[in-house]
Amino acid sequence: MLSCSKWGFSVDYLSIFLGIILVLNIALAFAIIFLERKDASSTWAWLMVLLFIPIAGFLLYLIFGRRISGQRIFTWDTKSKLGVKFKVQEQLRDLEEDNFHYKNEDLAEYKDLYYLHLRNDDAIFTQDNSVKIFTDGQEKFEQLIEDLNNAEDHIHLLYYILRHDRLGKRVGDILMRKAKQGLEVRVLYDDMGSRKISKKFLRRLRRTGVEIESFFPASIPKINLKINYRNHRKLAIIDGKIGYIGGFNIGDEYLGQNQKFGYWRDTHLRISGGAVMNMQTRFILDWNQASRNDIIYDDRYYTFEPSGDVGIQIVSSGPDSDWEQIKNGYIKMIMSAKEYVYIQTPYFIPDDSLQDTLRIAALSGIDVKIMIPNKPDHPFVYWATLSYIGDLLKAGAEVYVYQNGFLHAKTIIVDGKIASVGTANIDVRSFRLNFEVNAFLYDQGLSERLLAAFQDDIALSTQMTDKLYRKRSLGVRFKESISRLLSPIL
Repeated sequence: MLSCSKWGFSVDYLSIFLGIILVLNIALAFAIIFLERKDASSTWAWLMVLLFIPIAGFLLYLIFGRRISGQRIFTWDTKSKLGVKFKVQEQLRDLEEDNFHYKNEDLAEYKDLYYLHLRNDDAIFTQDNSVKIFTDGQEKFEQLIEDLNNAEDHIHLLYYILRHDRLGKRVGDILMRKAKQGLEVRVLYDDMGSRKISKKFLRRLRRTGVEIESFFPASIPKINLKINYRNHRKLAIIDGKIGYIGGFNIGDEYLGQNQKFGYWRDTHLRISGGAVMNMQTRFILDWNQASRNDIIYDDRYYTFEPSGDVGIQIVSSGPDSDWEQIKNGYIKMIMSAKEYVYIQTPYFIPDDSLQDTLRIAALSGIDVKIMIPNKPDHPFVYWATLSYIGDLLKAGAEVYVYQNGFLHAKTIIVDGKIASVGTANIDVRSFRLNFEVNAFLYDQGLSERLLAAFQDDIALSTQMTDKLYRKRSLGVRFKESISRLLSPIL
């Protein structure tokens, strides 16, 4: 306490400071509960943070906890020229009136899933695609580099992580050469995911004509108030004819050249056909959000050609949306299962709705198999994953721990008929906080190829049985409990 005899009073500055913090904490708690309208689990998690670390918790909430739902982030005034809304309404009407034409009548049973994505995400259903599956980074990037070298009009790349290493330089050299040849070359990367990228490398790209932008950059150096909302999408579109989507970023570790992780097991798709149009639209929306140089509609961005008979919907989700489109698609897929549900994911932190859906499927006799990595790249996330896995083991699900390096694939296969491959993990962050994109696939042959890859991975995994799970040490159980409490905000 400090005395001020001249004026006859004393001031306890520490008490005043603590009182201000208490008032701010109470006000923030009321805002979280009554104004933000978060789900109950997230609300309790943030209230715990405020209770146990009142000063730092307040700052953490300002950076990590603010919602952006309802904000109009992605705009494209010329989008209507593509007839997207018209095509969506046409397909919705045909599904409602049972007039929809299926190339494969066996897939008519999934019309509710088509309808869900059409209604909630304007995800046009295309049935003229061919797809190549990659599970190895070397193979994926050799094919991508070949396609980049053959590009004739434009190249659009969107990656969460873009590194300035050997692979990044190799891709960058091609982009610079193509830009010098007069092609339109645009690169969009996430500001946090690619925070270590060399500024010198970026300047070199720009000097040669490559347009390059970052998503949600920090408005103040080193301080990013949107750090919690990241663009986790990975897309490559070449000449409007070829599209890539999946889990691989651009960096040497995705070629298995990182000693910490070893071999990198992921899943990526190369698509040609009508689905590329929807991937192109997704890129343009993201680009126009990040850049002052908007892409104006031009027919040459949409020169795809029918290439096969695989049915695909390209589905996006993000914190700007009122609906968790990809998560809802996962749930709908699992609910449709008659025989099995196989899942590969590096992080398994489902919310109650998805956890309940999987538990009910397992309890009702559906063969539920989940594969996770054995190497945690985020310890709290890994411990939370173990906690949720335990619940499903009790319900009869089988859990496999991949031992041949790091498993980064985000794949769901149902009954050998439908599947999903993309960027969304099975966790709250992917469903509510990150901007994600997945390909929902409707084709028996393609689903069976993904199934074969899953079965090959089982041979490289160990099974986590309920008996083994119960042998966890007290320390691990404690870490799981803390991580599970914090899982809504991990």
